[in-house]
Amino acid sequence: MILQLVRRTAVFVVSLVVASVVVFAFMTVLPGDPARVALGLNATEEAVAATRAEFGTDRPLVVQYLEWAGGLPTGDFGRSYVTEADIGPQVVDRLLVTAWLVLSGMAVAIAVAVPLGIAAAVRHRHPSGTVISGISQVGVAVPSFLAGILLVTVFAVQLGWLPSGGWTPPARDPAAFLSQLVLPALSLGLVQGAVLTRYVRSAVLDVLREDYLRTARAKGLRPTRALLRHGLRNAAIPVVTVLGLQLATLLVGAVVIERVFVIPGLGSLLLDGVANRDLLLVQGVVMVLVVAVLVVNFLVDVAYTVLDPRLRRAT
Repeated sequence: MILQLVRRTAVFVVSLVVASVVVFAFMTVLPGDPARVALGLNATEEAVAATRAEFGTDRPLVVQYLEWAGGLPTGDFGRSYVTEADIGPQVVDRLLVTAWLVLSGMAVAIAVAVPLGIAAAVRHRHPSGTVISGISQVGVAVPSFLAGILLVTVFAVQLGWLPSGGWTPPARDPAAFLSQLVLPALSLGLVQGAVLTRYVRSAVLDVLREDYLRTARAKGLRPTRALLRHGLRNAAIPVVTVLGLQLATLLVGAVVIERVFVIPGLGSLLLDGVANRDLLLVQGVVMVLVVAVLVVNFLVDVAYTVLDPRLRRAT
């Protein structure tokens, strides 16, 4: 098991390095000069050259990359080309907001998908199981931003139960924070929950057909108890993969949801940076998103090792 973890950690570190090179290279080939964007079209060549020297964009690309990558472990992403503010504190503040949104959305997805997926599998020959499967298929086809608009229309505009947008830090006003988090979390979680329900149903159906579960029932265990004791752990292995992919999807979906609900998260910061052509800010935000996806994949690999004893015994 230790050898497996060491291998996965090495792959994770190499992936981080490769990802940083790709992100930096992608940003350098984009058209546009940050110095000219900052100074405007009427700036003189002397002023542009001085600004390039101030930004450090006149140095060799290798030197620029090493300086930028060297600051990433300490949270130093450089200074914004537009506002000249440190990018690191902005990214950290916005990342905390996005983390609340993504984790709450995933909690909603799991809370919806696990019981419904198990019920759809156990009762797949009954009308109730067919209804659950049909609803989940409809949910898969609904984009998260459309779900958000519908939820705002019903619960904020028509019923007036919840606010339609905004963000209050939890330390300042927990009640306002929770009320503003409900609709965005539901928008992300219900759609992803519909997708996850399909995978949970499929995984549980496969387990129900296994010989060891039939043996457990033959020894006197009731079907539900046999599934809970012997089946769910094996069913969880393929579902863990989907959870990792869905976390990455939630990060991308949060970019749109933050705009719909006026939430100052990482997605909003990214879109503002793109609109202002603040390439260093965009570069930092993209790198944070890539690192988040890689961390999720690493945790999924570790979860495999914990859940599957065959991987723990492998060398």
